Amino acid sequence: MSAPAAASVGGATAPDPAAAVDMSVRLTAPAGTVDLAAGVLTASGCAAAGRELDPYLDLTTLGGVVTKTIMRGARSGRPTPRMAETPSGMLNSIGLQGPGIAHFLAHDLPWVAERGARAVVSVAGEDVEEFVDIARTLRAATSDDGPLGRPGTDGGVLAAVEVNISCPNVANRGLVFACDPGSAAEVVAAVRAATDPRVPVLAKLSPDVTDIVAIARSVLAAGADGLVMVNTLLGVAIDVDRGAPVLSRVTGGLSGPAIRPVAVRCVWQVTAAMRAGLLPTVPVVGVGGVRTGRDAAELVLAGASAVQVGTVTFGDPGAPARVRDELAAVVRHHGLGSLAGLVGRAHDAVRDGGHP
Repeated sequence: MSAPAAASVGGATAPDPAAAVDMSVRLTAPAGTVDLAAGVLTASGCAAAGRELDPYLDLTTLGGVVTKTIMRGARSGRPTPRMAETPSGMLNSIGLQGPGIAHFLAHDLPWVAERGARAVVSVAGEDVEEFVDIARTLRAATSDDGPLGRPGTDGGVLAAVEVNISCPNVANRGLVFACDPGSAAEVVAAVRAATDPRVPVLAKLSPDVTDIVAIARSVLAAGADGLVMVNTLLGVAIDVDRGAPVLSRVTGGLSGPAIRPVAVRCVWQVTAAMRAGLLPTVPVVGVGGVRTGRDAAELVLAGASAVQVGTVTFGDPGAPARVRDELAAVVRHHGLGSLAGLVGRAHDAVRDGGHP
């Protein structure tokens, strides 16, 4: 990767603000590699398949649209009220509402393809068999050179599969597979086996665990090609005037800026384990409370190769593109020519004694 152009300012050499920054990211699958245009993507659950954001930004300039989690059949989700703002973030208990995989393949994925954007399809199931069924259905719909293009390649809409084993908003908390290493591994191994080998499989982990490194180890051993960290944190908001919980099913997933330090911590711990040789080294996608490029840079400096932007899009639907540009400015600030050069540099600072 070439270094950015530099300019002499007052006798000192400073990065040229006009210099281009390579923001691309490469993911690896068992039978190929996938190059994303940028290391900034949308986050699952905040904009369905991207239609809502399309008027506000060019989706083709992002790394991809991470779709709302798809399940086998149509689901109405939990009863209302199921969203609440808190002073420290947003609580939601949507409960994986959606039209199901058939509708998604007939209407949503073709739309993303027509826009020329890439999709990271988030999938979930109530049991391992449902995960496998969805993965097989997705593979069958994208495994030829049809209008959706060859999966995993530059011309194909399907860039990766995100395995949502960590949604907290399900009726049975036992369905949060990511809370148990064995269950998490079983799901990921089954999805990996059912997915086109040219398509990376990313496991989305929960922060609501005692040892996230142990969960990461289990899903990587099961064949995950990358990690997404983290899903929402389980929370409760109570209406003091009514003396009752705000959400109909009491608990919800907390997202927004309050959880960013938690996400940074999780990325840091798993990256440190990779650097120590305790885990295989794979790309990590950071997600949680990213509102600006500097927020995104925290996750990257902790070890994330890419970031997802979610809750902020409810108030600023153009945020993913803005975050991409602001993150590029941070890369330039550090005198680098690529986003890859920024990944994990905070670990280097600690190693080199740069920590205060």
